[in-house]
Amino acid sequence: MTEAETKTGPSGGNRGIGPAAGSANIGVAGEKDAIDRLQDEWRRALPAQDPVDMGIFTRLYRVLKHVDRRVNAVFREHGLKEGEFDLLATLYRRDAPDGLTPNELCEAVVLTSGAMTHRLDRLVERGLVERVAHPSDRRSVLVKLSEAGRAMIPGLLDAYLESLAQMRSGLADEQADALANGLRQLLLTLEERQ
Repeated sequence: MTEAETKTGPSGGNRGIGPAAGSANIGVAGEKDAIDRLQDEWRRALPAQDPVDMGIFTRLYRVLKHVDRRVNAVFREHGLKEGEFDLLATLYRRDAPDGLTPNELCEAVVLTSGAMTHRLDRLVERGLVERVAHPSDRRSVLVKLSEAGRAMIPGLLDAYLESLAQMRSGLADEQADALANGLRQLLLTLEERQ
């Protein structure tokens, strides 16, 4: 790679190396975050390496920690543990009057059967879901929301969406759309490679 390619990347666009990198990584109103400073340190320590990808994924990791903390606080306020909301929301969203099989729930929320059983046991114990006999298969059961579970979802969903909206409020609509599109493409690419 030539010196020019090292600074601009093979396609010619600035890849965060060299003097222009500082301006490419500055946020709103010239603000730099901790990851910008980390990247600047890597540029000084290893000028031939491109820390742009490190910046992307380190930010994703740190954002995820903030999201987890805030969303789990909402769930705790409603007496739920991590992952239980997904089960309740899936049952509510699918609106299957007879319920869903445990396998259908596993597929919908990407859980192993052991983890699903554990979560369902806790939700049954709290009276939020019920296991009922499958009408056409005596060896199977269906899982459905109880009346208490169905009554809990609207308020829980309001609190959840409010928490997400507060986190998103630092982005303009165009930024949020660009982020959603970029993350969608990244997720599709990663899932395709599995």
